[in-house]
Amino acid sequence: MAYTPEQAHDLATEILLALVERPDELSHFMGASGLNPDDLRQIAQRPDIAVFLLDFVVESDERIHEFAQALQLRPHDVMAARTALAGPGSYGWESD
Repeated sequence: MAYTPEQAHDLATEILLALVERPDELSHFMGASGLNPDDLRQIAQRPDIAVFLLDFVVESDERIHEFAQALQLRPHDVMAARTALAGPGSYGWESD
């Protein structure tokens, strides 16, 4: 499935909400991003956080499969959303 940038942002928001439900993953994300909870609240709507969230999910095979399953998607759909935001070839994959 090809994503529009708006759909990709919506998916990133869904991922953020799912991430909040997983304290260990949220802690890992916060550590990787250098954010604290107040920062996260303030930047949750910024466009650049969407790409970072999607990057966080796709950096681990286990993580991308868990989030795809939780959101009833294919792992490729998460990557397609990331590509819609950052552009084709930005992660070495092309969108379909």
